[in-house]
Amino acid sequence: MDLLNGNSSLDNKTIDKLKYDLVRDGIVTYDDIEHATELALAQNTNIGQILINTQMIDEAVLMRFLEEKLHTPSVDLENYSIDKKCLEFISYQDAIRFKILPLFVIEDTLTVAMADPMDLFSIDKIMQITKKNIDPVIASEKSILKKINEYYDVKSKVEDIKLGDSNNYAWQEELHNDDLSAEHIQTLFRAILKQAISENVHELYFENTYEGLSVNFKKAEKNIQTGIIPSLLTNPFVQSLKLMSNLDPNVFEIPQLGKLNFNVDEAELTASVSAFPTISGERILIKIYHPPMEIEKLSIAQDRIELIRNSLNIPGLVLICGASLSGKTHLIYSILSNLISESKNVMTLESIAKYRLKGVAQCELNENIGFNLDKAMRFIEFQSPDIIYFEGITTKEGLDFFTSLTLKNKTLITEFLAENMDDLRRKFEFSEFNMFKSVISCLIFIHGKDSIEVFNKAELDKYLI
Repeated sequence: MDLLNGNSSLDNKTIDKLKYDLVRDGIVTYDDIEHATELALAQNTNIGQILINTQMIDEAVLMRFLEEKLHTPSVDLENYSIDKKCLEFISYQDAIRFKILPLFVIEDTLTVAMADPMDLFSIDKIMQITKKNIDPVIASEKSILKKINEYYDVKSKVEDIKLGDSNNYAWQEELHNDDLSAEHIQTLFRAILKQAISENVHELYFENTYEGLSVNFKKAEKNIQTGIIPSLLTNPFVQSLKLMSNLDPNVFEIPQLGKLNFNVDEAELTASVSAFPTISGERILIKIYHPPMEIEKLSIAQDRIELIRNSLNIPGLVLICGASLSGKTHLIYSILSNLISESKNVMTLESIAKYRLKGVAQCELNENIGFNLDKAMRFIEFQSPDIIYFEGITTKEGLDFFTSLTLKNKTLITEFLAENMDDLRRKFEFSEFNMFKSVISCLIFIHGKDSIEVFNKAELDKYLI
């Protein structure tokens, strides 16, 4: 198939008509257009935005080109104030669906910003909805979507979830393929969360496919597809999810990390939301965290609880191990909530703070402003912490640095991925872990919900020999 002809339902009709002019004018190459068309088809977006996002063309250059070729003015929405009364003509759902922003109205003519002013189908639909003549001006899709979410009053909070009798509950019961209302999108997302929580799922992800947005649950290391959100609903759904998670809904070419807080029955839950770009569109993964339990309610003998408590009062490393989704973070939060003396200065370094902990200085890393683990390592000592919890170290330098803090009378808490004790022993055989192993004062291994082992240093040394 000639990729330049593409799928007309996904293409930007304006760019499709003028793509050869872009090549003839030396603005992009034929290969650029071919590649952009392929990406647009895979990501269910328009070619023009792909050209901008991949930096094949500067946005201002493309706007000037379209303005000149179409004899249609362009508008910089960043420096433009719309007549907010115009918002009543076009709903949020239709603005997102057609990627348009109403600007002003004069008598029977409504001027709208469009990324694709030659999309006559959309213009005709807008005329039917508004009962107005439509005068389009050109703006980038990204700037239109940004302003839509700024001007329209969109719900940005997950409403309470009631589990009730959730046996055999399926989120598809709430799916109505042609309903683009904000209420339906919210209901659909709550239904997905409800099913995940009722099935004790802690990780789920959304992935673009040709049919729409695939909804997947992770269970016992297996990824299970639970259904597809149709393509028509994909953009509104992702936009709504990003707004609720404090992510920028107009950024999709770089990774983003956000957080959700919501109530389920009487409990407040937290979820991290990670958006990651792929050639098929963004992949969004959600991790659900339940409130920390009292340490006495976990499957740990009382004498072992005292062992953990004592280890928190001496320099060294308290290491929590287990398989993926075994509850390592949940246990750490229980320890921080229950076993730390009030006299201790406790700090955490986390990508996302799952719950607010009384008496603990919780720090969220933020790569966007340069507050990464490297910077945190260089400055945290100035805060004189007695106990530091850090999520995990991915470099040898970071591992050595945090290990060295035990020599400065610090107590460290962290987690380590291991499927079982034999797997842990094999990993610890690498020379990189020699210093790390030597400072472990207490190791906790989570075998399962009802099986947690706690080792003191002598017991662990004997096992690892």
